[in-house]
Amino acid sequence: MMEKNVLLWYGCMGMCHAYGAPADKKEMTKLLEEAIDLGCTFFDTAEVYSTPQNPHDNEEFIGKALKQHRNHIVIATKFGIYFDRYSLAVNKPLIPSSRPEVIRKSIEGSLKRLNTDHIDLYYQHRNDPKIPIEEVAGVMSELIKEGKITHWGLSEATEENIRRANAVCPITAIQNRYSMMARQHETLFDTLEELNIGFVAFSPMANGFLSGKYDKSSKFDQATDYRNVMPQFKAENIDKNQALLNLLYRTATQKNATAAQISLAWMMNKKEYIVPIPGTTKLERLAENLDATEIELSAQEVKELDNALNNMEMSDVFGGTKMSKKCS
Repeated sequence: MMEKNVLLWYGCMGMCHAYGAPADKKEMTKLLEEAIDLGCTFFDTAEVYSTPQNPHDNEEFIGKALKQHRNHIVIATKFGIYFDRYSLAVNKPLIPSSRPEVIRKSIEGSLKRLNTDHIDLYYQHRNDPKIPIEEVAGVMSELIKEGKITHWGLSEATEENIRRANAVCPITAIQNRYSMMARQHETLFDTLEELNIGFVAFSPMANGFLSGKYDKSSKFDQATDYRNVMPQFKAENIDKNQALLNLLYRTATQKNATAAQISLAWMMNKKEYIVPIPGTTKLERLAENLDATEIELSAQEVKELDNALNNMEMSDVFGGTKMSKKCS
């Protein structure tokens, strides 16, 4: 199981995908170098993180930018989905595809793009309802024996699939959406502790909303930024979420921290095996996020935050891109 503060993390998706136009590659290469200097050791990507021009943009970039550091870092990537490119939606529906031959093609592609001979942590990005999870786990066992992956996991996993998959090939981590606004997966904690599985939390700041840096005047590009359709950023919901933001601000003042840092510290102090993977394209935000590891919240303080969250009004939060009904 992942231990607290062993890994300093970086979610790389936003460099090219989902949060506006792709960032400048030279600037992002410099930012990744800064991340290494700050002690960042865990970098998360996926074969599907893309631009309209390049379906594998993020992996290719990460592979080039981190090549010289490969022996000193952990790289996680994902397989098992692709976008419905015929959709006109900004956040195009996802089509699951985890047939064994597709997984084999995916791992070879990811290894090549990431300039490596093995993937440290390889996730099934989303469940494929047409392929039994035991069959996927069997392929993972083979890839581990072949040395192509070291560990594997599931993203947006349910307890049933975790148990079924783990019985075939032990899982190291799940990667599920988790934040102060999305706590539904807390029901998995007992299972994860029983099976000794870590929890990697994506969107740990509710897609940046919990940083407290957005208000009713915030604008997002309609063609490239998913936040344009996320409920927590809608002007009419800013007031609805003010109690949540005020809770963050009060706690941040008490801890000499920022709202973003409290949102991360809350989960890291809740369970030692939770590893958040916030992303950013700005050095100051990167340093701010990593410094959250230094903030200590007692069990009582975490409980008080949980109680406050349980008893306050807040808006809906973005729940992820829809899965397409099309066949893979």
